[in-house]
Amino acid sequence: MTGAGEGGDDLISISKLLCDTEHYGDQLRYSELSRNQVNGTTAGHGPVVVWNMTRACNLACRHCYAGAEKAGEGDELTTAEGYRFIDDLADFKVPVLLFSGGEPLMREDFFSLAAHARQRGIRVTVSTNGTLITPETARRLKETGVGYVGISLDGTEPVNDSFRGRKGAYRAALQGIRNCLAVGQRVGLRFTISRYNLAELPAVFDLIERENIPRVCFYHLVYSGRGSRMVDEDISHGEARAALELIMERTLDFYRRGLEKEILTVDNHADAVYLYLWLRRRDPARAERVYRLLRLNGGNRTGMAIGAVDWAGDVHPDQFTRHHTFGNVREKSFARIWTDLSHPVLAGLKNRRPRLKGRCARCRWLDICNGNFRARAEAVYGDFWAPDPACYLSDEEIDPAAEI
Repeated sequence: MTGAGEGGDDLISISKLLCDTEHYGDQLRYSELSRNQVNGTTAGHGPVVVWNMTRACNLACRHCYAGAEKAGEGDELTTAEGYRFIDDLADFKVPVLLFSGGEPLMREDFFSLAAHARQRGIRVTVSTNGTLITPETARRLKETGVGYVGISLDGTEPVNDSFRGRKGAYRAALQGIRNCLAVGQRVGLRFTISRYNLAELPAVFDLIERENIPRVCFYHLVYSGRGSRMVDEDISHGEARAALELIMERTLDFYRRGLEKEILTVDNHADAVYLYLWLRRRDPARAERVYRLLRLNGGNRTGMAIGAVDWAGDVHPDQFTRHHTFGNVREKSFARIWTDLSHPVLAGLKNRRPRLKGRCARCRWLDICNGNFRARAEAVYGDFWAPDPACYLSDEEIDPAAEI
């Protein structure tokens, strides 16, 4: 699985920034209450939490950060432990709990756990491959009060099925989306960009228009789990710039034609800087408004406004950085773990500037990027605080002394 849910703080709302549209997650990302928060999304609230509640999955995706397997693991939190974990999150005022995996719908207690989270006032989102969402499952998701379902598709049918490791995965996932739409369950598409499927971007925009899908998130590749073998399959810096320009152009096209779509990119805050610079050349007044929003957000907030808990209860900076563990919710509440600065990585994530190295340390855009994604830096350089290799901004663009 990939990414975070509807309120995830590594999401960059292209539609909000370009078109000034408003959706649920924007209030967590671009609010005065989010400025300078190190333990949560907004003042008085904890972070968005991704719960990889199972490692079991019915697919075998090339880029799976969890390294999911058909059988899963034997040490998953039990239903009773899951209830206690959710209660701890509610007491910490966690605004959003993203159920992920593996494939979360493979857990028999998924609906009871999701219902409990809703009863405790937590917004529930689901990250799924969509292949198990029958009409009845879609109805149960809606009745349980699930706020959003993100379904992964990584291109047209032959490309997606190769990527997902199962023939028929595309048709099953698309039917899952249709089943959600049929019962009024909020649903969106999730697409992880790689060299393998970069050419599929236009087809994805055509698909969300044709199927009337209201939301799409474009994820940058993170080198984690099975995805760690895909470093060489990531797109080039030039391709990343071109991809974002295409995404922006298609977003504006939808807006001009009155088609209400929420378009986001995820896991690379170079996108935020590039969008701002692109706007500054075309609409300086809007660019300055966008810059203020980006400063409110503060860039990557892994270990701050988003965190992850795996199937065994271990707490991590995010769902991609599972080799750094801060504690276990079987032994201590999530809130106590999340606010304990004795672990150097967690403490460093909450105050990164003194630790960042290389290009990141001298970048003029730290206020709106915050050092980008640490998991990629560590995967490539073996140093958690090294520059993010997926930053595609030029040396001139990041130079504080340069006039752009």
